[in-house]
Amino acid sequence: MTELSQPEIKKVISKVMHPEINYSLLDLGMVEDVLYEQGRVKLTLNLPSLEVPIKGILVESIKKVLADLDNSIEVKINIEQMTEQQREKFVKMAKEGWKF
Repeated sequence: MTELSQPEIKKVISKVMHPEINYSLLDLGMVEDVLYEQGRVKLTLNLPSLEVPIKGILVESIKKVLADLDNSIEVKINIEQMTEQQREKFVKMAKEGWKF
């Protein structure tokens, strides 16, 4: 296992783009509380609704970039629903960056 830093982990996660919006999950406020310690990454994935159909795709996208960096990294993703304020920011950015 390669020893990585917290900033390196965050930089890699910042490259995960939303599949339908021209922004990263980090820019959209969907990823928070990124913590890296001893080969383990913990983070929170905030969703506008817990029932979003692409939840699995988002989780796997995060796991994949981390595995590509070092496949021995353990990943724990806590999924939460966005607050009203987070959702308002997300919707505004989504309208600006919608791909379709």
